[in-house]
Amino acid sequence: MLDLGKIKMELERRSDELLSCQQADGSFRFCFENPVTTDAYLLVLLIIWKWRDEPLKRNLVNRILSKQGTDGTWRVYPDEKEGNLSVTIEAYVALCYSKSVNMEDPLMTKAREYISAEGGFKKANLLTRAFLSVNGIVPWPRTPFDPGILLDPPILSPIKFYDMSSYARTHFVPIIAAMRNDFYVSHPCNQYLSPLSGNRESGPFWPEFENDTVSRLFSGLEAASSSLPAKMERYMLDRIEKDGTLLSYASSTFFMVYGLLSLGYSKNSPALIKAIEGIISLLCSNGTHLFVQNSPSAIWDTSLILYSLLEAGVSPENRQIQQGIRFLLNHQQSKKGDWTVHCGHTAPGGWGFSESNTLHPDTDDTQAALRSISTYVRVSPTSLQSWNKGITWLLAMQNDDGGWPAFEKNTNKEWLGLIPVKNAADALIDPSNADITGRVLEFLGSYTDLTINDHPVKQAVNWLKSHQGPDGSWYGRWGVCYIYGTWAAVTGLATVRGSVIHDQSLETAGKWLESIQNKDGSWGESCLSDDAKTYIPLGYGTVVQTAWAIDALASIHSRPTKPIADGVNYLLSPNLMAPAFDYPAGSGLPGAFYVLYHSYTRIWPLTALSHVYRKYV
Repeated sequence: MLDLGKIKMELERRSDELLSCQQADGSFRFCFENPVTTDAYLLVLLIIWKWRDEPLKRNLVNRILSKQGTDGTWRVYPDEKEGNLSVTIEAYVALCYSKSVNMEDPLMTKAREYISAEGGFKKANLLTRAFLSVNGIVPWPRTPFDPGILLDPPILSPIKFYDMSSYARTHFVPIIAAMRNDFYVSHPCNQYLSPLSGNRESGPFWPEFENDTVSRLFSGLEAASSSLPAKMERYMLDRIEKDGTLLSYASSTFFMVYGLLSLGYSKNSPALIKAIEGIISLLCSNGTHLFVQNSPSAIWDTSLILYSLLEAGVSPENRQIQQGIRFLLNHQQSKKGDWTVHCGHTAPGGWGFSESNTLHPDTDDTQAALRSISTYVRVSPTSLQSWNKGITWLLAMQNDDGGWPAFEKNTNKEWLGLIPVKNAADALIDPSNADITGRVLEFLGSYTDLTINDHPVKQAVNWLKSHQGPDGSWYGRWGVCYIYGTWAAVTGLATVRGSVIHDQSLETAGKWLESIQNKDGSWGESCLSDDAKTYIPLGYGTVVQTAWAIDALASIHSRPTKPIADGVNYLLSPNLMAPAFDYPAGSGLPGAFYVLYHSYTRIWPLTALSHVYRKYV
């Protein structure tokens, strides 16, 4: 059923190919490709600031146009049933600003008609409306309370600032700074934008703020303190990274520019110029166009690639492996960030997603980096110190419910997800999730001495067991989606298997994975699953999701099965030899933001094939 000799040859070929991609500093750098939102943001800034880089502006215009569909709309994943209203608005506005596109072109006319038919600008998501408001295209909300209460709440406020997720706070602070001051920068494209803006008579622009429930909740509270503007300024300035970005995100940096402008900064102030340069530094090329990565993935890619190479049999003594590990060791974080609010007794020791990230570590990157440096610990006293700090930080970040969040411990108050904001549960809180909990559990079971008898492992197992779906699957928050979550949970539980309950969970999950396999041996799941919160097949296979499913099944079965063999044969088929870019596999925000990791078609098939070979040889 399995041609182990062919698998071995393929492992060697793919490993050599990956090693050839290593950079001089030991890192592996592949593009993090997201929707055109960030391209639109940068293009608008370059135009407003009259940036003297016309080739860059043209490249951004061409990139945005390249993603427009024949129906005139833009989508955030290929099989999105209709256009995505918010990203279509962002792209349309940016192209209008550019004045390099004929707005009466049939495709632009179709885009305009689509936006109008969907209810206009006021029906966009919250961040898109903030993008429109900071540019004077739609008005800021009218509220009977000071919106600054959300950032500087009085004692009686039901919402505390640090109850919100770190990524929500990072975007809300600059947005609310501009909102409080009714601040905007005049836009240059009134003729084609005003008709889509609507008016208040046809309904509120900001239903999240302009509704009776929210008004009753906050209107009885005193206004935010007079020191709030200084606090907001300090919050942003203290979180600017060396490259000028706000916590290494293009989107938060875009809003920071307007937030600081609203607090009195001039357009030529060094912080704002450096911020725009920071966004420019996030550009990457897919071979045809430059595009703006919302957050480059050098740490993530390097960690995963080193792990996959080691799993494939590349020696830990290999010079390139050791060079990559040193790169990771040099980027372990040593500063205290916002995570200390809920975990102040723990010393820094995590890793972030981007190379420039020094303040915003996350649990997934930390377990990924620790996997790779584990091979170096026995020969390097320095790496042993890093290892101990990393393990301590990772264990300290476990939520009280037993699972792991992405960024901060116990920012998981479920009632915040009930606030009338679209995707509130995904954006405002950072709860335990199956994908990260499973991956941390698999790391602990494979690389440490912890067992099911140790509290962190036992708690994680119990959390996963209690969150398994009736069909045997788990939902994955940061990947697409049920295949991703199930793979992570299964491989995690498999490292601590032994009880009948665990085996039942694994058996049910395995049957579910086998039930959704395509006839050609592949697996494929649509991003539609993410918004619907139920599994929706893609209709064809993807290399990445097939690798996840194979890896999960191999962790369950002591002998190769037909589904595993069929999946492996799919990965080894000649038409998949070249690492063509795959379907989006990463999820940032359901229905709004998906990621095509250019590294994933190299990493995950190699990892899955390695595990199959090592287990069944």
